Amino acid sequence: MEKFISVFDMFKIGVGPSSSHTLGPWKAALHCMQNYEATTPGAIITQVQVFLYGSLAKTGKGHGTDMAVLMGLLGEDPITTDTSLIHSKVEVITKNQTLLLNGKLKINFNTDTQLLFLKDQSLSHHPNALQFLVTSDDCTKTFTYYSIGGGFIEYENELGVIITPIIEMQNEVPFDFYTTEELLHWCMKTGMSISEVVRENEKSQLNEAAINLQLDNIWQTMFNCMYKGCLTEGVLPGGLQVRRRAFDLNFKLIKQATYQNQQDWVSLIKNGGNDFSYILDWVSCFALAVNEENANFGRVVTAPTNGAAGVIPAVLMYAQIFCNKSTPEDIRNYLMTASAVGALFKTGATISAAMGGCQAEIGVSSAMAAAALTELLGGNQKQCLMAAEIAMEHHLGLTCDPVGGLVQIPCIERNSMGAIKAITAAQLALQSKPDFAVVSLDKVIKTMWNTALDMSVKYKETADGGLAMQIPIALAEC
Repeated sequence: MEKFISVFDMFKIGVGPSSSHTLGPWKAALHCMQNYEATTPGAIITQVQVFLYGSLAKTGKGHGTDMAVLMGLLGEDPITTDTSLIHSKVEVITKNQTLLLNGKLKINFNTDTQLLFLKDQSLSHHPNALQFLVTSDDCTKTFTYYSIGGGFIEYENELGVIITPIIEMQNEVPFDFYTTEELLHWCMKTGMSISEVVRENEKSQLNEAAINLQLDNIWQTMFNCMYKGCLTEGVLPGGLQVRRRAFDLNFKLIKQATYQNQQDWVSLIKNGGNDFSYILDWVSCFALAVNEENANFGRVVTAPTNGAAGVIPAVLMYAQIFCNKSTPEDIRNYLMTASAVGALFKTGATISAAMGGCQAEIGVSSAMAAAALTELLGGNQKQCLMAAEIAMEHHLGLTCDPVGGLVQIPCIERNSMGAIKAITAAQLALQSKPDFAVVSLDKVIKTMWNTALDMSVKYKETADGGLAMQIPIALAEC
């Protein structure tokens, strides 16, 4: 049984374009260096080799897995690193064939021979596997890691036991849950909303001021990403020549008006109208902006993954601007409710596209946003979970087939679609009586997992099937 998943486990600040292929390997490299120092005190590293397996190997180039590993070996923190310097730092390593481990120990490092993409090999525990062979004067040690989705990582200890190196709660949480039924039990017993249940659990670890500060930081990071995406034009990296669209759409919707800051921008949007097409365009624009930034190696928040990072902020912006749900407490409650639903999917199925296809990313993010929006709009606990069920039910079977192994086509547009589906699911739930529903969220989660097991591996983030096979330019890039 997994530990309770905190809202701060579910929402992580990091670097795009992929939580499983970029952030996870980055964190694995950081952890490997810490692990080596802890288990081999005093040893001086002379060589590091990195092997990427399965999905990490097949789509790692497009996802920047190699760059992420190098940044982790440098000791760079994905939360604070200057994203504008990532490419130049990697270029220095490649050109000089040297690497400064943890920013202090220079070793020789040839990216062609010491960072290998083993496309025809995989490890049994998870498709996203990587190994570090760390050599000192005395011996070589192997460290095996798995990037299991959403920026979560696992590793094998010396006995081959799988360990999840996330910070454990210091105290037991008062309302632990792993299924919808258990979550509803606590809601009905206490009379608390889903967000209130989550907050009480978080308070067993942090004081309320710290919780609010971290939640506010998560939202501000999401908002900054969205705002930057709407202000940035050009073509995304990777070779597909995908033109950024949020810039043009934003410029058109605000009718070419000028603004000086984020607050002015929001005011312009609010004052621009509220007809259906206008709202629809803005929700799409918000989602596009986030995931264009994500595709450009920008700073994003996993929600629950990087590839699906645009859905939850886009729906929250919709709630703030068009539903007048914009107080700090509204925003915090939204994030906490969303995280509860994300935790249900992580414990009951997966949030890894390499395990479950895109239903595990866009589908889960849409379900999270639907539940959170429903609570903001006055829905009860059962209606919130009904909204999550509706959203996922209509993403079941969604494949992950990234063209060229890049988080661009069809990933960016899918965030807009996921956001719109979340809003529709919330409205349906608000107009429904959950007691009459035939399908529960637990049943949908189980169905999603069974669908994932049945899905061909070529539709699980390998670029070996679907759209990825229809674009000749992309095939050359893989």
